[in-house]
Amino acid sequence: MPRTSLDPAAVAAVTARLADVDQRAPEGRQPVHTCYVPADRVTSDTVAEWGRRALDALAEHAPTPADLARVLDLPAASAGVLHAGVRAKLAAEPVEDLRIDFEDGYGSRPDEDDDAERAARVVRGWLADGVAPARFGLRVKSFDTRASRDRGIRTLDVFLTALGDVPPGFVITFPKVTSVAQVEVFGDVLDLFGSDLRFEIQVETPRSIVDRWGRIAIPTFIEAGRGRVTGLHFGTYDYTAACGLGAAHQHLAHGACDFARHVMQVSAAGTGVALSDGSTNALPVGDRVEHGWRTHYALVRRSLAHGFHQGWDLHPAQLVTRYAAVHAHHREGAEADARRLRDYVSRAGGAVLDEPATAQALSASFLRATDCGALDAAEVERMTGLDLPALRALARRERPSDDG
Repeated sequence: MPRTSLDPAAVAAVTARLADVDQRAPEGRQPVHTCYVPADRVTSDTVAEWGRRALDALAEHAPTPADLARVLDLPAASAGVLHAGVRAKLAAEPVEDLRIDFEDGYGSRPDEDDDAERAARVVRGWLADGVAPARFGLRVKSFDTRASRDRGIRTLDVFLTALGDVPPGFVITFPKVTSVAQVEVFGDVLDLFGSDLRFEIQVETPRSIVDRWGRIAIPTFIEAGRGRVTGLHFGTYDYTAACGLGAAHQHLAHGACDFARHVMQVSAAGTGVALSDGSTNALPVGDRVEHGWRTHYALVRRSLAHGFHQGWDLHPAQLVTRYAAVHAHHREGAEADARRLRDYVSRAGGAVLDEPATAQALSASFLRATDCGALDAAEVERMTGLDLPALRALARRERPSDDG
């Protein structure tokens, strides 16, 4: 046995104050979007209606693969698979995540109690009929003022009382956060309900990026959530307006938004908190459908390239370009990514020397692709030689077993 000069007890003493690094991934499947619907417009048919309207928009404005390729400037060779994939997704699962909105999209109304109770009954109907999205919840009013705070808490109370048991996949959106105290108090309010309620923080104020003392704010927000925070959602228009940008420059591709997203990204890394990009208000309606689609498609592709795999959709017709962008993103590099993953697993030493972190990212990408319907499990196994359990092992930085 080789000789060593260090006393193990001395090494243990000097390293005792260190702990293992806790690297967590978001729990479960992350939706590719969140659809926002004002509370007074939510009905038992909302999810199906969004799907029908999206399919109608596809049938009217891009009925063939060639039409979709022309509108979105897609390669003709891939347009057929994308068109069929989008249509199938819209028919099977048009909405992956839905938020019943009691904030900006709803406003201040004297009948908010009634809408909160009615919305809860709608959700109970979804659950009973098996048509609820995989994830859903509500957005309450902010804690900016006492009136807004009191109204938001009351709406949450009315809704949860009428809902009864909190179902899996339920999440609350907490908007316009400006201080760690707001996050702490919101968590304390949720404690009063006696349930393991989770919430996502909307990053839509400069103070949610850099606090009043010049410190990065988000890590303290996540810590203040005491394990309840599941996501950070960027708010495009409140944030850019608060930064002093004019209306013409309030869009997701602005550098001010890039800065905020980068801060969100590094702050949430390794915490298990998921990221979501914001929305675009260029809606595909009337004679602006093609313009709205091109704008939305380009912004979704840009978000995906920046590592934001989720975003907001505000109109059913945006579902067409949401899934076109997500499916194209996952399919375009799939064969090359699969080759790298095969080389890594087989230790073949291909043209690119990948590390465990890259193998983790590659496997996570294939898992996302199967989650959203861009690829199916059989396609992924054909390309990579790995089944889904083996990919999940790599996503946890574990090597799959030799017989896996």
